[in-house]
This record gives sequence, structure tokens and C-alpha cells, in this order.
Amino acid sequence: IRAAGGRIALISDGDVGGAIEVAKAGGPVDLMLGVGGTPEAVIAAAALKCMGGHFQGRLYPRNDDERSRAIQQNYDLGKIYDQDDLVKGDDVFFAATGVSDGDLLQGVRYYSGGASTSSLVMRARSGTVRFIQTYHRWAKPGVTNIPGEDMAYSNALGFAKREREMKQATPMQQPEA
Repeated sequence: IRAAGGRIALISDGDVGGAIEVAKAGGPVDLMLGVGGTPEAVIAAAALKCMGGHFQGRLYPRNDDERSRAIQQNYDLGKIYDQDDLVKGDDVFFAATGVSDGDLLQGVRYYSGGASTSSLVMRARSGTVRFIQTYHRWAKPGVTNIPGEDMAYSNALGFAKREREMKQATPMQQPEA
């Protein structure tokens, strides 16, 4: 691979995220090879099915429990599966939210009065892929807890314009809260 000019990135964790990176439009990754557990293979296959990507894999259970569950569910551990073998039909949804920072999603960010999360939501039937940035507030805004300095939070709640108006107004012109 390197002799042909390809680059290799070694990852120790995050095989589902790595698989998704391959199918991202315009993404920097063209191929993923590796060994992962049975649950991760099914999750990666669901995500790739939603994105129109392709998956081939041989199940590689991490332990005896996963091995016995795969055999009980009639999976052939020697067979090469594609995403249609692991995920039947087109009624497939995939959702992930970053907890810690990764290549695919940003982790949770805490700030005064709340937090922000980055999520990915996909649907196979429509091929819709959504990256969502969400702002969570611990309390509903009121007169006593409108954020002042935190612009990310303020923008998310629609207060930026109101704050600008209040800063430009003279004390006699202050809008009523």
C-alpha cells in the first residue's frame, strides 16, 4: 500500500467510526482493514448501509461469549459477510453521539449553564446523513439566568441579537426583559 503511494493510519479503537470515515463523501479514507468484534461489525454494517458504502467482513468474536452468541444466532464464523447479510432490509437507522473527541465526532463540551454535543444520525431508506450540533441548557432562560459571556450558548438560544441591542441601548432605552 505504501509502495503505491497510499497512506496508512493505525487505530487502536473506534472501528465503527473508522468504517464510517471510509464512506463519508469527500473523506480522506478510501479503505479500512482490520479486526473487530461481532457487535462492532453489525453496527459498522448498519452505518455503511445508511451511507451507501460497502462492507465485507468475517466475524471475529473477541471472546467465548461473543463466539457462542454468534453461533447461537446461526452466523458462520468462516463466511465472508456483506452489509446485507448482517443488516436485513432498508429500515435501518444509525445514531451516534461523541462522548470524547474522535476523528468523526467531537466529544461533549461543558460550559457555564450547559453542554454541547455532536451527533450523527442516518437513515438507510432515504440515504440521509445528518451531522447535528446540539446545545443543552441545564435551565430554561429567564430574566435571572440569561447567559452573558458565553456566545456559543447565547447563539444557540437566539439571544445574540437581543444582547447586541441591550449593549447599544442607553440606560433610558433599555428594553424591558
